[in-house]
Amino acid sequence: MKIANKTVVQFHYTLKDEAGNEIESSYASDPLAYLHGYKNMLVGVENALTDKEAGDKFSVTLQPEDTYGERKEDMIQRVPSKHLQDANGTTKWKAGMTGVVETEQGQRQVTVIKAGKFMVTVDINPPLAGKVLTFDLEVAELRQATDEEVEHGH
Repeated sequence: MKIANKTVVQFHYTLKDEAGNEIESSYASDPLAYLHGYKNMLVGVENALTDKEAGDKFSVTLQPEDTYGERKEDMIQRVPSKHLQDANGTTKWKAGMTGVVETEQGQRQVTVIKAGKFMVTVDINPPLAGKVLTFDLEVAELRQATDEEVEHGH
């Protein structure tokens, strides 16, 4: 069976930056699963997995437009510190820390650029925006999606 639309795909990955440094990997846990053809995956990764089979191992290097997009300078914003949420419960923000803000599009991860007492300057760009990324991929399992999965799109 080959990966095509309406296929549930389980795969492992190792993500590397342009210098070959590992950013993250799924091998310490269960494979990642998604429904192919329903925009549930980075477009470049989904395209690379099309027509692959269980057991296939390969690498693909992707440009920003096929992953997290280009960095946008207008994505720098000032927000009240009370609206910035932290998974660790920290209330003293410092440059480089990541947090979450609620937007009209839902929750967004942000990176703190500058922190003041009441206002925090944050970068709303995805942390990997503008970067060339390499994915080492291994297809673990495939199966046809159920009617319910197709109906829900995931």
